[in-house]
Amino acid sequence: MNIDLLLKYFPNLTTQQKEQFAALDGLYRDWNAKINVISRQDIDSLYEKHILHSLGIAKIVQFKPGTEILDVGTGGGFPGIPLAILFPMADFHLVDSIGKKIKVVEEVSGALGLTNIKAEQARVEQLNTTYDFVVSRAVTRLKPFLGWVRYKIHKAGNNDRPNGVLYLKGGDLTEELAEVTDRYRVYDLSDYFVEPFFETKKVIYVPKK
Repeated sequence: MNIDLLLKYFPNLTTQQKEQFAALDGLYRDWNAKINVISRQDIDSLYEKHILHSLGIAKIVQFKPGTEILDVGTGGGFPGIPLAILFPMADFHLVDSIGKKIKVVEEVSGALGLTNIKAEQARVEQLNTTYDFVVSRAVTRLKPFLGWVRYKIHKAGNNDRPNGVLYLKGGDLTEELAEVTDRYRVYDLSDYFVEPFFETKKVIYVPKK
């Protein structure tokens, strides 16, 4: 499973993007041997379970140039790094409370030559800036997450969807979504990707009130 999987769903990648995505395999294998940011059994499924999963957000919103995106709890750089490759004219701020994970993000993005990523060891509550979109991959239940990021999103935006939260989650979310009082929309990634891994994977979009 490699970059061919990405090309199946994103056939218009530039040569540079193809090279950057192809380089992720070796970079993450190297860094994962030093700092465990991806589970050992998942490293062989990197392109499916981490990269393509992250790019599920791109099926919901195509970030326009100048869009500012905050990735909360980025871990080893997901979904932020794949999205930053796909949208080189958008700006990404990747934060995680664990310093060694941010080191991996800095090293991988540096090796790829990504100039549209800022990586920072921080908790989202410490940030004073606002963004067009907040993205994340299942760092906690949606209700407390929305509480953390509600005031980190500015109102005015230039994308085809209003600014808001794009949250990657899997499994049965009935109970979790029942807690949420905000308007939201659930997108099934199985509508976009045919691999069995995506059968229960979703993007929850919560536009800013």
